[in-house]
Amino acid sequence: MAYWVLLADPEDFGWNELERDGGAVWDGIKNARAQNNLRKTSKGDHALIYHTAPDKAIVGIAEITSEARPDPKAEERSVVDVVPVKRLKRALPLSELKQDEILSEMSFVRMPRVAVQPVTEEQWAQVIALSGTT
Repeated sequence: MAYWVLLADPEDFGWNELERDGGAVWDGIKNARAQNNLRKTSKGDHALIYHTAPDKAIVGIAEITSEARPDPKAEERSVVDVVPVKRLKRALPLSELKQDEILSEMSFVRMPRVAVQPVTEEQWAQVIALSGTT
């Protein structure tokens, strides 16, 4: 299993909608680097859901439940299915991520415009520990 972070615009579709709907097709990713990362995901991988502005915080954990496939709306892009696993007990704001020795090295902290990025096991464990999530 690999770990990822998926950036979501909470004003468009965020954690609340993912929970409400019980899952979603993760689409709308246009950035080439993010698309390459999305194509590397696998069924069963886990992802942190990070809300972009105005929240700027990691808010939940999701599971990728399909392999990447062509987006029926734009075949040059890929999509995956995602289901919510758990809301973090405590959201982790970007300001806190930047101050943490381990989490400040997360690629999305330094390159926030790439909507799908890998997360190391050490970073994943640190998010779980700091958020108080079990």
